[in-house]
Parts: sequence; C-alpha cells; structure tokens
Amino acid sequence: MDTKDVILKLRTESGMSQEELAGKVFVTRQAVSRWENGDTVPNTDTLKLLSELFGVSINTLLGTADKLICQCCGMPLESELFSREKDGTPNSSYCKWCYAGGQYMYDSMDDLIDVCVKNMASEEHPETEVRAYLKEMLPQLDYWKRYRELGGDGMLEEFKQKLIGEINDLGIEGMPKVEKLNSLVGSYVNLEYRLPNGMKAKFLDDDTTYLGTQLECEFGGDRYFGVCANADFILVSTYGRNCEEPELVIYRKR
Repeated sequence: MDTKDVILKLRTESGMSQEELAGKVFVTRQAVSRWENGDTVPNTDTLKLLSELFGVSINTLLGTADKLICQCCGMPLESELFSREKDGTPNSSYCKWCYAGGQYMYDSMDDLIDVCVKNMASEEHPETEVRAYLKEMLPQLDYWKRYRELGGDGMLEEFKQKLIGEINDLGIEGMPKVEKLNSLVGSYVNLEYRLPNGMKAKFLDDDTTYLGTQLECEFGGDRYFGVCANADFILVSTYGRNCEEPELVIYRKR
C-alpha cells in the first residue's frame, strides 16, 4: 500500500475531512489533497505528527509495515503491535512486549525463549521444536546482534536490582525476599481485584510487559505473593492456586 493510500485510509477511518486533518498537522487542505493524490509525500516533521495522530509508525505511513518483524522476538509486526517510546511515538522495530516505554524488557535470550515457548508451543509444534527454532532464529535479529550497543548489557539488570531493593524495603509480612524479577506479559498478570465497595478493578495493561515474580508465603498454606513492577509503580498482591481470589496488598507509585 502506497503512502497516498495509507493516509486516505487512516483519515477516512477516523472520520476526518481533508480540512480537519490539515488543521491537526498544521498544513493546508491542498497539501493533504496532494498527499492523497500521490503528488507529494509529507516531510519528516509532518510524518511524526501523523504518526502520533493515528497511532501508527512512520514505516506504516510509508507503506512498509507488512515487511516488519520485532527485532527482539521475531514476531510479525502490524501497527497495533508496535512498541512506543516514552513520549508515545510508535517504534516499528519492536513489539510492545519486548520494548516498553523506552525500556528493553529482555537482557537474557534464555528468559525470552522461556516466555515465547509458553505462547508458541502446541500439539503441532511441541516445546522442544519451538525452543530449537528460537535458539536458531533469535541470534539473527538486530537486538541480539547489537545487544551491548543498544544498552542491553547490564542496564536492565541494574534497573531490576534497584527494583528488587525497593520491593524488599517494603517489608511485607510473610513475603520472602525477592531475588529475581522476570519479564511478564500484562495479559497474564492483570488480575481483577474486588474493591471495598463491591466493584472490581484491574490495575495493569494487558498489552504491556512488566517485571515481576511469584513467591510462596512464608506462613505456609495455599496463598502466593505476586509482585509486578515497572518504572512507574510497584504492585504486590496475594492469591490462591491458579490466581484465584486475588487481594491487593500494596500499589505504590515510584
């Protein structure tokens, strides 16, 4: 799909006229018309504005999104799966689970493989087959080729250790000391908690990757502690087997 077709499609799907779109990106209606006729292409600054407005990457606007894969896990990428920078700008090099808010979420290929195997293994493709495929494929991706250059050499681990210290300093009764944090997909840890007024609420985002762990309660029984955190907050909860009857222990802004 050419740029002219992409812009026309996004504009019409958003219910905007050419004049309305022009006003939002600070150009004339005639400029929008020329884009959609294929006479011109938006300049770099305008592409950034269009990217933010429509929530897609610049590559999508240029018509190349169908060729993209996440350069960390290898997942085929469409615009809704793109990660975002801290300022909200889409990043078409990584999926939203491998790179979140300007932070690479994996500093261990083995940890990434463990997460991917859980999602990819099936009767048709057993765990051993998926694991072998990932071990061969991942080293070919840009993130793992440029691991140290991209800041993966120790930066995430340093952040994890800082989080671990803050979590342990909470001194939650019955909760063992946290020693390791793993990358966790939001949809697996976004539990629904019952509030005092009887309503239920979730505090996480299904489409974000967090750092966390599960710990057995020091008092025994069948309750577990669940820890989930990122650059903005620390969340600790308890729950039964299979995450039943979750109760929020603490939610603290960092």
